[in-house]
Amino acid sequence: MKKLLAVTLIVLLSIAALNAIDAHDWYFRIDDDEVGGPFGALLGMFFAGGGILLATVIVAAVAVFLCFLFASLGVVVIVGLVLACVVLAALVAPLLLPVLIPLAILWYIARRNRAKREQALKAAAV
Repeated sequence: MKKLLAVTLIVLLSIAALNAIDAHDWYFRIDDDEVGGPFGALLGMFFAGGGILLATVIVAAVAVFLCFLFASLGVVVIVGLVLACVVLAALVAPLLLPVLIPLAILWYIARRNRAKREQALKAAAV
């Protein structure tokens, strides 16, 4: 049954392909000359395939260009956001000065205690 299905599918696809290539009413026009029949169909398929190949190359080139464009735009956006954060911090810093002074004092005390502890550990190790 499976072999019959595969053979039937191959036969139907080959009939469809031959029907698509049937060139009894195809003609191709170059300048003012009409080329008909199988040669016209062959030329038409050749030029259509060339157009599809050219379109594929163009789409790939545009895709590469867009990758570079969006990657560089991402870098520009990140740099802009960092710059905006720095400007915003510079504008807000004077307002945060009452909060930053006690934090700086606490940081200094913690740093001094840590330095004393490290010196005590070094002295005990010797």
